[in-house]
Amino acid sequence: MDMKKICMLLFALACMTATAAAREISGIVLAESDSTQVIGATCSVMIDGQLTAQSATDDNGRFAMNLKNKAAATLNVSASGYGAAEVLLSADRGDIKDLVIYLPDANMLKDVTVAAKSIINSGKNTIVYPSTDDVKASHSTIDLFQKLPLVGLMADPINRALSVDGGSPMILIDDVPSSMEEVNALQPKDINRIEYSRLTPARYMDQGYKGLVKITLKKRNDGGNVSLWARGCPTTAFNDWQASGSYHQGPSQFRINYDGSWRNYQEVYDFVEESYVGDDFRVDMNSQDRNPFNYLSNRFNFSYDYRPNARTLFSAKLVTNLYSSHRRTDKTTEDTYYGTYDSHNDSRDKNVTPSLDLFFRRDFNDSNSLEVEMTGTLRRQKYRSSFAYYMNPETPEEYEYNIDNRRRSLITEAAYRHSFGEWAELSAGFQNTLSHSRNTYIDSDYRPVLTENNNYVYAGFEFMVGKVNVALSSGAKLYWIKNDDNSRNFVRNLSRVTATWNINSKWDLRAGFDYSPSIPSLTSLTDYTQQTSPYMLRNGNPDLKVAEYFTYDVTATYNHKIFSASLTATYATANNPRTDETTYLGDRMFLTRTVNYGVSDHLGGSLQFRLNNVGGFGANVRLDVDWYHTSGNTWNEYLTSFYAYGSLWWSKGPFTITYWNKLPCKYLKGSYVTKEENGNGISLTYKPNKHWVITGSWMYMFESKGTKYPQRDLSRTSPYYNNRYIKDNGNMIVLSVSYTANFGSIFRSGKRSLRNSDNSSSIITY
Repeated sequence: MDMKKICMLLFALACMTATAAAREISGIVLAESDSTQVIGATCSVMIDGQLTAQSATDDNGRFAMNLKNKAAATLNVSASGYGAAEVLLSADRGDIKDLVIYLPDANMLKDVTVAAKSIINSGKNTIVYPSTDDVKASHSTIDLFQKLPLVGLMADPINRALSVDGGSPMILIDDVPSSMEEVNALQPKDINRIEYSRLTPARYMDQGYKGLVKITLKKRNDGGNVSLWARGCPTTAFNDWQASGSYHQGPSQFRINYDGSWRNYQEVYDFVEESYVGDDFRVDMNSQDRNPFNYLSNRFNFSYDYRPNARTLFSAKLVTNLYSSHRRTDKTTEDTYYGTYDSHNDSRDKNVTPSLDLFFRRDFNDSNSLEVEMTGTLRRQKYRSSFAYYMNPETPEEYEYNIDNRRRSLITEAAYRHSFGEWAELSAGFQNTLSHSRNTYIDSDYRPVLTENNNYVYAGFEFMVGKVNVALSSGAKLYWIKNDDNSRNFVRNLSRVTATWNINSKWDLRAGFDYSPSIPSLTSLTDYTQQTSPYMLRNGNPDLKVAEYFTYDVTATYNHKIFSASLTATYATANNPRTDETTYLGDRMFLTRTVNYGVSDHLGGSLQFRLNNVGGFGANVRLDVDWYHTSGNTWNEYLTSFYAYGSLWWSKGPFTITYWNKLPCKYLKGSYVTKEENGNGISLTYKPNKHWVITGSWMYMFESKGTKYPQRDLSRTSPYYNNRYIKDNGNMIVLSVSYTANFGSIFRSGKRSLRNSDNSSSIITY
């Protein structure tokens, strides 16, 4: 036999072997209620707890996937508005075609728990399907996030905010960029799944976001939804409210959302010890002051979504934010130079910020998608601040700091994604931000104009090597900034590398590196001097350099049934970090401005674990320890900080009791040491029916001083300590009520003649 025939024979055997080692899985997904095709259902194949293939049903409800081997597998099928189905694929079967899978209507499941894996670690992301127990025990979306095992994410029930490693995450709701106000407008029962990443995708790295939270809602039938929510404290002006409504008809959905906040705190106190130290002059000051403040925020959101088919989405959103605040300070100071005197400060801020956001997404097929977004914003702000120092009551020293700001900006973006099947994905995109800002200093003719042109080009590549998911992303930031005094050009890179090893169905290990620059702001670059006290001048610094931050982290995660845990180690360092620094000018005057300094190192460790559904009980606990080192011209400081957070809950019938508490941590930035806001609370929630939720909370328990914000400056030139607290918040009793109702479904249910429902676990074996 010649060599050519031998090669042909070997090639044929290889093809036969490859064909024998793989199999095809295909079928159709139907709604159990009326046997209509379910479009866009997610079909995921798991082997040994690892996601090995994933697809979505087409416009006819059909799906098809090719598996690399015949190992025993599990096919999970889910869709918004339906219960999940689980298909067990045995190892001794070949191709499995023409599967017919029925999904029960979510409205018919009632309190039945579907037996499916609720937490899936897929590459760098964690996918959570909120369990029935978590939803029942949650009176709001923030309350639900408090119960989820998402490493690095914290949910703040007082401020109704999410944070990832101390920063704000990028939020998507049904693939549309969304705000925290829109998250708060959701009901836990409407959420189908949450996809979370501690890492910021490449396309959002230049926008300052930390992490990604992607929420997929359950499928809505034609009809609408109305939701009302309010909370308040009868003993102080702590009030929040929200009203939202939506209507879904065919491919269109209309939404309107209004939320507001009102605070009016009168018992706000500062006890300050500070000094200014120069070569030939020193002054020490001790002061006590009262700082009452109030603010009113009103935010209106009108949006329209159009989905002509499962692969196309158009969204338009008009948002207007109205904000006003008033703060004043009445202070008595013991001054070693001037003696004892009183001072007064009055500050008012008003701004109006309307924006229009247009978003388009097109999935050409399962492998290619394109997103285009354009956002235009106008901002008008008035800031008025006056200072008066009564060293001589008849002729006080007075200073004005009055600014009008006008800003307009246009942000455009195009993003493309291509999938190479189950093993790799490529993404690329371009962003451009054009803005024009003008500051008008009312007490002078100075009107600096800042023009910005920010261009960001990025690419990301994610691929599998065995059980290891590797994600590479890099972007080029080309930033031009110009004001009346000078112009600056910046060209910087943003890069990230991560590797995630899905060791088995219980263990995951992730390691990552992140590099990101921070470019100075308009205020810190503007060379304009203003006097703010008898001793102090403030000015910008046109010579500021770009700060560069490097972060390394490793996380190990364990998930098994009702228990999950994670351990994270992080190291961060920086080149040219920035902070405010005070220097002595002579003649009893000092100057504060932003400068670059030398060393900024941070080493941290975090342990987080969660236990759920043990006789109705659940717990989520996080413990952190951090070490800091910073060094500059006038300081060289070290800090060790501890942080602890715990949330416990128990649910029985229509009642849920939740307790949470945190031991706030400290931060060291430059020469400044700040401490995170304290907080704790216990709440009782009552859900009498599917419409009403009533909650009573006791916040800042046994905290007679309420919210505390201690701060210290360790500088040798301007040492400072401030013990600030808001007494109004101490032992605060807060009542909240929400009402939700769906309309439209009553007419559909009236047409039904059959009342079939499936209360089984939706597990099918093939």
